[in-house]
Amino acid sequence: MKNKYFIDTDTASDDAVALLMALEWDDVEVLGISIVSGNMSVEQGSINARYTVELCKKDVPVYVGADAPLVKKREHADWFHGPDGMGNMNYPAPKLKETDKDFIEVLNNHIIENPDEITLVTLGPLTNISNFIKKYPESFLKLKNIVIMGGASNTVGNVTPAAEYNIWCDPEAADTVFKSNHHDITMVGWELCRGEANLTEEEMDLAYSFKTEKADFTIDCNKHALDSSQNWLGDPGLGLPDPVAMAVALNPEVTTKASRHNVQVVIDGPARGMTIVDQLHVGESDPHIDEHWSHTKRNINVIWEINSSEWKETLYKTIRN
Repeated sequence: MKNKYFIDTDTASDDAVALLMALEWDDVEVLGISIVSGNMSVEQGSINARYTVELCKKDVPVYVGADAPLVKKREHADWFHGPDGMGNMNYPAPKLKETDKDFIEVLNNHIIENPDEITLVTLGPLTNISNFIKKYPESFLKLKNIVIMGGASNTVGNVTPAAEYNIWCDPEAADTVFKSNHHDITMVGWELCRGEANLTEEEMDLAYSFKTEKADFTIDCNKHALDSSQNWLGDPGLGLPDPVAMAVALNPEVTTKASRHNVQVVIDGPARGMTIVDQLHVGESDPHIDEHWSHTKRNINVIWEINSSEWKETLYKTIRN
């Protein structure tokens, strides 16, 4: 029996590759894809997701969710991914239509039918998931596990010095999710796609050497992101945060160091969107010297290190054929 996944995304280029990985993974059934405002408008995010589903010759429903954050002004990341989110490759419009059903009701029905069996993977801001929790808090707790691409674990951000983009886009929503009391939430921070986890020029050439439509798509749609990675973030190659998070979700061998900590989201001020990880568990002391860090509980599984070659093999496995 296949593992059941539901994916929430603000589909731009690296999200599309992460979607492709899940759609092509042998023992995974993707029940649905919900679109949230983030990298792209929900309209463009839906187009990009549906194109990716078609590329994989699958028939997975795509639902449009929240078109703006809960509180914060809407911001998109076309400066990173290109105006269409797909590196200006001008892919044809998908024939697959989005469904007009409410993804919140659809996901809730899936959970009722499959309690403790569904993995939720989030690749964008957490607005949709916050809205789901507000309507069905008990149902949310019956998801098997949640893997979040978001945050930065005790390191610099990528949109402000303190914050990673997905959490910064809607910190109030992230705060709701992190405080939801779900027993198995994993945070895959953006820093895990950097350095040796980047795809090098040689590795991108390797992908092209597969001579498959999916491999070409994986590199082509990220050309704008490659330029952003190297010239803006100073990385050696192409950083792919969403595919790294999907690799963590799909393949347990990718993670080499993880531990459970209290993680809090900063919702205002210059550190807005920062994910503060209590790495040393100092907030568990009772009472603590600081009122913000008393009686804290370890709420999030934090991924600290990955096996870069294993993550890349996980990607290659899905684009070779």
